[in-house]
Amino acid sequence: MAETLSSVIALAFLPVATTAIGATIAGIRPPGPKVRSAVQHFAAGVVFSVVAVELLPDVTRVHDAFEIGWTFAAGVALMLLISLLERRLEASEDETRGATRLAGANIGQLVGVGVDVLLDGLLIGVAFAAGSKQGIFLTVALSLELLSLGVAIASSLSARGASRLKTIAIPSALSLLLVVGAVLGDTVLRGASDHTLAGVLSFGSAALLYLVTEELLVEAHEAAETPAITAMFFAGFLLFLLLGMSA
Repeated sequence: MAETLSSVIALAFLPVATTAIGATIAGIRPPGPKVRSAVQHFAAGVVFSVVAVELLPDVTRVHDAFEIGWTFAAGVALMLLISLLERRLEASEDETRGATRLAGANIGQLVGVGVDVLLDGLLIGVAFAAGSKQGIFLTVALSLELLSLGVAIASSLSARGASRLKTIAIPSALSLLLVVGAVLGDTVLRGASDHTLAGVLSFGSAALLYLVTEELLVEAHEAAETPAITAMFFAGFLLFLLLGMSA
């Protein structure tokens, strides 16, 4: 049974809330690198699990290798393009010695984050269009990811000299793009054919896997690794695997 649009909007505010919580925590008392790494490992495991258990079965069900192949490749290409754009903006900012800074923020980083969050919202909307279970699980997974993101952005802003208010407000404002994306995704794709949903979910799965491997885990590995921290990835994966089996 599909959720109503109002329910999708209400649930989409969960990641917004966790972003604000993460930014507030970082603004008041930033967590240490090991705590951040553990949370990032856990969030990565959860997102990976939701992709594998909830999204990919809907993707492969249509048995259309060509459609799944090109949409997955398009998802990877888009994420690589966003990463390239972010790096170029950061390089341009360095050359102009801060002329493009906003409230102590790195504009390139904020643009990249904003696009990522908007895509996350679109994926939530698409997942709800595919089914309530997929949408709810993905929303919870991305809530954990945005908790980590809120901490990371707020910590970066604080290190650049932004005020506590801006350190909390900027990540929270960016997270509202997720609600916009969720509304667009659910509105446009509600009632779409199985083939269309499978293609979009394939595209989204590629984007989420990129997020896990090239962003969350890369940042998580900046801290010293311990067996306990590494185990958090598998704990997150296993938890949502079991929840998916029992739901």
